[in-house]
Amino acid sequence: MSAPPRRSPSRDLKTLLASRHQLLVAVGRDEKRLLDLVRGVADPLGLPVWTWTVAAGLRRSGQSGAGVTGTTDLASAVEFVSESNQPGVYVFLDAGAISDDALAARRAKELSSRPVPGRTVILTGLGSAVPPALAPEAAIFRPAPPSTADLAALLDRAAAGLARSGMSIRLSPTARAALLDSLRGLTLLEAERLIVEHTVLDGVLGDDDLAGIRSAKAQLLSSDSPLDLIAADVNLNHVGGLETLKTWLAERGRAFEPAARRFGLPLPRGVLLTGVPGTGKSLVAKAIANSWGMALVALDTGRLHGSFIGESEERLVGALDAVEAMTPVVLWIDEVEKAFAGTGDADGGAAARVLGVLLRWLQERPAGVFVVATSNDVTKLPPELTRRGRFDEVFFVDLPGPNERAAIFAAQLGSRGWDPARFDLTALTAATEGFSGAEIESVVVGALYAAYAKGVDLTTAVLAAEAAETVPLAVLRAEDVTALRDWARGRAVRA
Repeated sequence: MSAPPRRSPSRDLKTLLASRHQLLVAVGRDEKRLLDLVRGVADPLGLPVWTWTVAAGLRRSGQSGAGVTGTTDLASAVEFVSESNQPGVYVFLDAGAISDDALAARRAKELSSRPVPGRTVILTGLGSAVPPALAPEAAIFRPAPPSTADLAALLDRAAAGLARSGMSIRLSPTARAALLDSLRGLTLLEAERLIVEHTVLDGVLGDDDLAGIRSAKAQLLSSDSPLDLIAADVNLNHVGGLETLKTWLAERGRAFEPAARRFGLPLPRGVLLTGVPGTGKSLVAKAIANSWGMALVALDTGRLHGSFIGESEERLVGALDAVEAMTPVVLWIDEVEKAFAGTGDADGGAAARVLGVLLRWLQERPAGVFVVATSNDVTKLPPELTRRGRFDEVFFVDLPGPNERAAIFAAQLGSRGWDPARFDLTALTAATEGFSGAEIESVVVGALYAAYAKGVDLTTAVLAAEAAETVPLAVLRAEDVTALRDWARGRAVRA
């Protein structure tokens, strides 16, 4: 997978400075890269660069000694810049406190009312959105992360350095391209650390280290956000039944091969899995990531909503920015309908705004992010979510048929060390008519407990007795299951 064309961050910043913006909010984690960009643009223009930190206050770049006296306080530092009327680029590092400092925010806002040619204040550490107190005066600047060429140069430098320590990087051309792809979205320092860490483990960075690097990257980018890195320890062979879906996924998975790019294949975008609870939708998400060698991150919709206006949307935007940086990655949104519960006015419209952010992102997300959204209650899904373009396909996962139930029994027994050939799968299949995959798993687990407690072997009779004591969801909620099937008819492909 090749990286999408990128705009020049230097050119973007130069345009913003030339447009005489007095106030910018820089979004990103790479402080060093931002300062290098600022210096690279400001120096040819003859503009001095100043930096501010809460520890040192304001200090002019390139000059030694203490900072400007009395400017460690954020409001005082902004006041100094405002009253000096001197051109220059003033970079305030880790200035997130300005959101809670009314005086500092007011003074920053007033910079725009008294513009000085050549003066720009850049704030960092504010997240992915302009604080309401600074809008509409502030503009967003999102420096592009290191390019593939930057990362390739870093990899070559790291290889030379590791070789001097008796270690090596041995990657096939395909794996090298995949590694550079996997490092996109990280700072150069973060990328170098991952390369070195996975080399020193055994002295060699090889093709088999790619999965570990992708997982470590996802862990790094998902910290302090509504994203959770999920262990994808099953593959599509562990999924019983769902042959149509598995065939579809096997075909789409090949689109990530480099040869597929040359063939003209677009990367798959995602699937929406609807259906009866307990039928393996969540298992499919894990199996996709494992089978395709990608990290799996789950969006925890319960951690999206905040108590302040705009907070929920900001959290979602930040999480989606992190997901984009993880490419290639599988994003799992479990029970997606719960993210939009109460899209009326009871929550001040927060859920509706979150829905708008997610729908726009689903439509415009970059290649390399494969979304698996699952839903147990399609009646609560916004109609816009199922529109073509958000997902490649909508699949309905029904209760397993006879052959699928036999396959699920075999998979469940085999995974627990019991040879499926010892059991009468036909009899067990007949005893579990209307059972979901989760209910069959529960039968196997319950029978194991019962057999062990009695000091006997697990047998078909023990399993059948456990099944006879289980009332499946298809019986308890027969009307709901019928409604789901009615909805799926003509709207979704049977998995």
